[in-house]
Amino acid sequence: MGTHNTATMKEGAKSDRSARFEVEHVGGIEETTVEIPVGVTVLPGKNATNRTSFLQSIMAAMGSDWATLKCDADEGFVRLTHQGETYERQFSRTSDGEAICRGDGLLDDPSVAELFAFLLETNEARRAVARSDDLHDLIMQPVDIEGIRAEIRRVVDAKREINDELATIESLKRDLPDLEQQRSELRERIDSKRLELSDLEAEIDRTSTEIEESHKEQDRLEAKLTELRDRRSALNDVRNDIDKQEQSVAALKQERTELEAERGDLMSAVEGDDSDVDARIERLRAEKRDLNAKISDLQSVITFNEEMLDDADSAVLNAIESDPETMGDITSQLIERREEVTCWTCGSSVEKSDIDQTLDQLQRYRQEKLADIRSIESELEDLKERKRALEQQRQRRSQIDSQLDRIEAELAERTDRLQQLRDRRSELTSDIETLEADVESLRAEDFDEVLELHKEANQLEFDIETLESELESISEEIADTEDRIADADDLRERRSELNDDLEDLRTRIEQIETEAVEQFNHHMEQVLDILEYDNLNRIWIERLTASESTDDETVEETRFELHVVRSTETGAAYEDTIAHLSESEREVTGLIFALAGYLVHDLHGTVPFMLMDSLEAIDSERIAALVEYFAEYADYLVVALLPEDAQALPSDYNRVTEI
Repeated sequence: MGTHNTATMKEGAKSDRSARFEVEHVGGIEETTVEIPVGVTVLPGKNATNRTSFLQSIMAAMGSDWATLKCDADEGFVRLTHQGETYERQFSRTSDGEAICRGDGLLDDPSVAELFAFLLETNEARRAVARSDDLHDLIMQPVDIEGIRAEIRRVVDAKREINDELATIESLKRDLPDLEQQRSELRERIDSKRLELSDLEAEIDRTSTEIEESHKEQDRLEAKLTELRDRRSALNDVRNDIDKQEQSVAALKQERTELEAERGDLMSAVEGDDSDVDARIERLRAEKRDLNAKISDLQSVITFNEEMLDDADSAVLNAIESDPETMGDITSQLIERREEVTCWTCGSSVEKSDIDQTLDQLQRYRQEKLADIRSIESELEDLKERKRALEQQRQRRSQIDSQLDRIEAELAERTDRLQQLRDRRSELTSDIETLEADVESLRAEDFDEVLELHKEANQLEFDIETLESELESISEEIADTEDRIADADDLRERRSELNDDLEDLRTRIEQIETEAVEQFNHHMEQVLDILEYDNLNRIWIERLTASESTDDETVEETRFELHVVRSTETGAAYEDTIAHLSESEREVTGLIFALAGYLVHDLHGTVPFMLMDSLEAIDSERIAALVEYFAEYADYLVVALLPEDAQALPSDYNRVTEI
């Protein structure tokens, strides 16, 4: 390998940022080491001189799988040393001949760089204009639009829940005065009952004192009355406990019914296991690997044949340079070569158009395989999502089983407790009946008054306990209501944050689309001013939107429409079509579209290398202007050019003359 660096390195820091590539057995490269400084590096040379292989080696170092193992080698590697870090990708061939690549590149995910930074001849963004592809879908390919829409739905649901809670809080605020009024009334009633009980107890004391000496059975009677009052109080407590236990049992049974229904649904949803999903995922991964290998082999075949086809014409041009006197003969050769060439595979003479047609078919076949890969990737994502859903359902079923076990245990415990309470209720009822009979047997005419007073006192104490229980319940309800009302400000603040998130999510896609259009239109205008194409006034993209309603939501669909504006000899402007663009104009438009994607997806901050080759459709002076323009946006711009095109570039650009 020979490297001729004509750039003057004026800054030590710039030299320190040079990238070193060591390549072995990649593409057509046997072994080479290349230093790439910051700025523009030109790879001048004829076709079939490993320049494209070196560009693919740079892509491999970035993390791309587009590079291929040399056909006569079983292993190879690309090693990049950049800013003190080393990245290595290893290539090897399996027993069945498949070439595989391992190791980490500089980029975690090179797919966006493959679209908008690695602008080789077959680059999808670069070819999009010529093929009239959907520019919107291509520029938005790195954006997880469905993920953003799912997040919008999640935020909308969260906002709806907050709105429901705030509405409930407003209803509670309206009900709060009534609850406070009830609490106030209960307190007044309790105070009144206590005052009445106090008066009654004073009356009991007075009456009891009057008959104390004359009635020896009073102590026994009062003891029975006290015991009767205690039993009635205990019976009331037991009844309350029974009510609570019965409510708890009913709630547990309801919960059990709901969980059993949910478990039944889950059982039907996850019948069998996910082994068939795993098997399908593995089959699809194998198919993807096979397709990647085929595409890699196809790319090698296409690149080789394109270079050989270009060499067929280059031989005539070389003859002109070496012996200008033979111009007449050379012209005849050019005319002949335009029709026929010697096939480098079988040695026979074939129509050049037949080879071109075969190459077009190979390109189309490669695009079909790329589409197959995208289809497989989509199906893989669906299967992975299915597997995750199955796992979540299994986990939920396990949770339900645990909850059902807990409920059964708690039901058994509460049922036993309920039976104990009912037995206690029967026991207390029997005791009260016995005590009432004892009191009646002890009653004498003199005790009638005090007995009635005791009964009234017992009833008052029971009423007070009941009212205090109601007061406690209402006080708890008021406290809970006040706590929820206190949360209202936090909920409103959270709702405001969700509104901001929602606005950001809803405008994120539009912002990316708008920025992409603005970037393309801005840079296209500047480049056309620099390149000065005849009667080509403007090429610009218009963003068009249309709303599409579904059952759940209204989705705004966007498309990009490319416009071409030319002018007549008299200066009148008219709109032309993409089909009428020259090959040079289409190439430039495709490159600027790729640059727009490069900028809108912020690749200039994460992808240090931008690569270009196969610019022969553009004349040398315009290539030089384009290279200078693109150099403003990438730390390292590496361009493979034919020698005659490279001569138009400034001499202070770094040049690698042999690989």
